[in-house]
Amino acid sequence: MADAEAPRSSLWEVVRLFLKLGTLSFGGPAGHIALMEDEVVARRKWLSREYFLDLVGATNLIPGPNATEMAIHVGYLRRGWLGLLAAGACFIIPGTIISVALAWAYLRYGSLPELAPFLAGAKPAVLAVILVAVLRLGRTALKGWRVAAVGAAVLAAAMVGLNEILLLFAGGLVGMVWLALQQSSSSSSSSSKPLPPPSGGGSTACVATASIALPSRALVSGAAAGTAAAVSLWALGLFFLKVGAVLYGSGYVLVAFLEQGLVRDYQWLTQQQLMDAIAAGQVTPGPLLSTAAFIGYLLLGGAGAAVATVAVFLPSFVFVVLLSPVVPKLRKSRWSAAFLDSVNIASVALMVAVGVRLGRETLTAWPAWAIAIAASVVGSVWRVNAAWLILGGAAAGWLLSL
Repeated sequence: MADAEAPRSSLWEVVRLFLKLGTLSFGGPAGHIALMEDEVVARRKWLSREYFLDLVGATNLIPGPNATEMAIHVGYLRRGWLGLLAAGACFIIPGTIISVALAWAYLRYGSLPELAPFLAGAKPAVLAVILVAVLRLGRTALKGWRVAAVGAAVLAAAMVGLNEILLLFAGGLVGMVWLALQQSSSSSSSSSKPLPPPSGGGSTACVATASIALPSRALVSGAAAGTAAAVSLWALGLFFLKVGAVLYGSGYVLVAFLEQGLVRDYQWLTQQQLMDAIAAGQVTPGPLLSTAAFIGYLLLGGAGAAVATVAVFLPSFVFVVLLSPVVPKLRKSRWSAAFLDSVNIASVALMVAVGVRLGRETLTAWPAWAIAIAASVVGSVWRVNAAWLILGGAAAGWLLSL
């Protein structure tokens, strides 16, 4: 268990870990957080599982990409301000570079390599990683039958399609009142003891096809050139800064934001270009918000990609700096600890709901089932690194497609 006396990680350790996670994190926020839990909690023991859960619950309550904010949190706790910047940047950069490369190919050639076989194998492996993480985090989050009841209610509501953020807040508030009142009425019940953070700190995305159907080079270049005249770097940066500052929820919400602003309000992109950009974000690792780099490149080249990426992720760094000192204090009050326990089990329940939805979309043929079962057994029994499970799944998907 990580504690206040645990030695800080070197900056190189932080950089190396989050470059790897940024390169291999497929499967949306649930998959990203599951990978992070395997590396940060199970293997390196940089954080206790309870503190990791507290961070997951807290980041779910603020705007922005949750997995990116988790990376920033961990970097901040391990190496302070340098760790904050290094972890966040290293988690974001791999997907951004790939997105820019795809945008360049989109404009220049009008075609991309066939990625479907690799993704067909990687997605069942991601499901297995999520399953293993849910089992581990669930054991920590379940602190009695009342907490379990809150989680079950949130899971049931999520499965019928209720809003994720509404469920988090509602589950947290209802659970807080129920748990805190129960604790105050029974001398034998007590809230969790405060867990100091380690030293050093001073959703599911929408599903797109793996193979992007692209228009001709002339059509794309002409459309991009026509829209670029109407957009400036300043306007592009302000738009994506707003998206990063107010975006809650899954990839479906991101699509709605971008469609309203880029297609309807500003008419910078066509509907087809936007959907191609979202699809490109789906086939790249890391946060779906790396789609901003693809869009920025289409509109204003390399400068547009850089401005859009910095703007959309900048609010997450600010939110983490403001939130990080608050999280350990939440365990010191009976009421706030009960709220955090309820939000934590709600977060695990939402991970389960995401896993079920991904399973319905992914487990449609026997090769996917075989990869998912094999990866689950290997990950839970032999505790093989989650990154190897995903790489192995991708390789198996390619082999089975031959």
